[in-house]
Amino acid sequence: MVQLNYGLKLWNYINFIMTKTWINKFRNADYAFDYWYQIIEKYGIKFAGTKALFNIGFELTHPYERSISSGYRNWKQDYAFAEWEWYLSGDRNIKKLGELYGKVPEIWKYMADDHGNVNSNYGWQWNRMYQLDYVIDRLRLDKDTRQATISIYDGKEHPLYHRDTPCTYAIQFTIVNDKLHMCVTMRSNDLWFGFCNDQYCFSQLQELVASETGYEIGSYFHFAHNLHLYERDLGKFKRPDNLAQRKADYYG
Repeated sequence: MVQLNYGLKLWNYINFIMTKTWINKFRNADYAFDYWYQIIEKYGIKFAGTKALFNIGFELTHPYERSISSGYRNWKQDYAFAEWEWYLSGDRNIKKLGELYGKVPEIWKYMADDHGNVNSNYGWQWNRMYQLDYVIDRLRLDKDTRQATISIYDGKEHPLYHRDTPCTYAIQFTIVNDKLHMCVTMRSNDLWFGFCNDQYCFSQLQELVASETGYEIGSYFHFAHNLHLYERDLGKFKRPDNLAQRKADYYG
């Protein structure tokens, strides 16, 4: 009887692991987006007007394949590219984004201060204290460095986050087997808007740093303490015709 009870407990534990262990390796952001959309819808916890998963991490093996092609998402690459150019400008005023894109999305208007400045222009952030230049110099000088890190969210600056709190904690670069890998760590990540546009800009940054340091692009590792979908964005997923092939592609 003891052996039977132990066997049942072990089986239940194995079954839990099999059903609750997420895929953590994808070829690109498009496959990751489709997968996590479905997982959040099914397993997400109701949290502050969203369905959310906590402490999620995964790898993108081909980060330069950065387009989101899922029809139900209707992602705008022209906007993502304008946001990337805005980051490159180092100008955190939303007027600059308006010049590049032709208009300023409402979310940026809401987040801007009375002067039109935001904290979440990541290009402005990585230029503070010459962080990006420092990262490139460290990688050039020491391929084994663990100090090639850009800090964005800073708890010591919380009084400045009245309207706009950066979602990204940090970005770190590491050279392994002569490839430049990147790790992005986020406190909060909206899958629908945030992930789709952020991964585009972060993968562009990875490509820029790889070019400056002469290394081949490696994987992009993405970690989010809170990965979520707002209630307004639930129920939009459309199952692809060839689900078996789509599932196989998740693994890259």
